[in-house]
Amino acid sequence: MSEQNIYSELDGYVDAVRTGFEERLAALVEAPSVSSEPERQPDIIRCGELAAEYLREVGADAELTPTAGNPVVFGSLVTDPKNPTVTIYNHLDVQPADPSEWHKAPFTFHREGDRYEGRGTTDDKGPALTALMAVRYAVEHGIPLNFKFIWELEEEIGSPNFESFVRQNRARLATDSVLVSDTIWISRKQPAIPYGLRGLQAFLFKLQTHNKDVHSGLVGGAARNPLGELAEVISKCYDAKTGKVKIPGFYDDVVPATKKEIASFVNSGFTTKGFRKAHELKSIRPNLTSEADVLKALMAMPTFEVHGLTGGYSGPGVKTVVPYHGEFKISTRLVPNQRPAKIARLIRDFVKQINPDVRVEAIQALEPFLGDFSGPYADAASAAMKFAFGKEPAFTREGGSIGAVVTMQKLLKAPITFLGLSLPEHGYHAKNENYDWQQASGGVKMFVRYFDEISRLSAGQ
Repeated sequence: MSEQNIYSELDGYVDAVRTGFEERLAALVEAPSVSSEPERQPDIIRCGELAAEYLREVGADAELTPTAGNPVVFGSLVTDPKNPTVTIYNHLDVQPADPSEWHKAPFTFHREGDRYEGRGTTDDKGPALTALMAVRYAVEHGIPLNFKFIWELEEEIGSPNFESFVRQNRARLATDSVLVSDTIWISRKQPAIPYGLRGLQAFLFKLQTHNKDVHSGLVGGAARNPLGELAEVISKCYDAKTGKVKIPGFYDDVVPATKKEIASFVNSGFTTKGFRKAHELKSIRPNLTSEADVLKALMAMPTFEVHGLTGGYSGPGVKTVVPYHGEFKISTRLVPNQRPAKIARLIRDFVKQINPDVRVEAIQALEPFLGDFSGPYADAASAAMKFAFGKEPAFTREGGSIGAVVTMQKLLKAPITFLGLSLPEHGYHAKNENYDWQQASGGVKMFVRYFDEISRLSAGQ
């Protein structure tokens, strides 16, 4: 079909599929696929079965492929064996949600005008369905591509079984390129295409100094306090005010972002004021005095963060006990060229010097990713975003991590492109998560144009 015919019917198609899109998104949201909660296993399977059903509706062969953990939804739609293949990756598992924090029930789909609220709407069920609607249009209008789908159900817990899935199915996962739609713009006003992701190394810092909580009036001043000692360790690991890590060697492998990269970050539409408003931050670290400083901290520098602590008494008021154990939950976000294993070794050795009784457990690791922001696939992505949203996109890096991306880069050895649709105000991992029809409708057009563009590239380019 000619390019004119492909695009002449696109607006009408987008309007026509809205009801079906909303019905399918509602069904997926109301299958609470929380991968970190074992009791949600039946909901995870139900979500996967719904997803496979939706893939079959567009003509794909689809199945739930078992792993040692949650299954992976895999689909294949072959239009012609001679056509190039694009693999679309999304995840359908979601973060937990505390109903007391939400405006409405988190696992019930709510529509208000163009806004869709519910856990998973933007991360990542809405974008997955958006891409699927575009695939249906592309197939019906003869865009010469084959499509494969990998919809994961363990991304939110670090993809522990994804690499084994890819290794065991490498032959049927062979592809010419990979498309990931699980990323976020900096601003609604400016489309953005990430080309890098930070990695992750998480830790538990544990200390037990006696066998039970004891009365501070009886032992205070003599007994060791594990929470106090752990706090001292943390204070020596990093400067909480500036975020600067004090561990020797921590920054040795960091490659600074280039001036060209920083300029592209700044062109993403980012403002410190908008950033604070979107994430409801009362203030940010005082050493970040410009937009460029904040963006470098978010996209191109590693972090050390304290996520929580346990031990002692956490109820109302004060209960005067000296706790017998304490645990701090820590993570480091890592940038390209840093390796989780090396960072884990540096931190263990440093903590041992400060307090040899503290046990450091490295519990979750994801490698950082760095792709290209030039070349035919980047050009196709840029053209697609401009076509759908009317503006030249900025190329950025993301501060988060997607473990499956590193696995696909290593094992599938195909170009990986990010075309995400989520916005800061959509509430990734936060209360009142939402998505909207403006992003979904624009996303369908974007994906169609991207498919058209890459169909013109020779296989393996």
